Amino acid sequence: MPSQTEDKNDPWDKEKKHKFQNKSKSEYFDPCQEAAARSIRCLNRNGGERAMCTDYFEAYRECKKEWINKRKEERKTAGGWIF
Repeated sequence: MPSQTEDKNDPWDKEKKHKFQNKSKSEYFDPCQEAAARSIRCLNRNGGERAMCTDYFEAYRECKKEWINKRKEERKTAGGWIF
């Protein structure tokens, strides 16, 4: 069983997956929004100095990559796009 830390860092955990599946069709949902917000806050804190925020950017990229891969896998098992 995954630890709570792993669940919290999972961009596609049960809570976020449920929210995505139950959102209105016109509503956009990004499970990596929190990681993106941290990156922006870091830039604001450091006067726009990107070098100071590389860890935040990397966490966001990894989140997006994992989210996209999980969505691809779900589409494969569902037989195509889910609308």
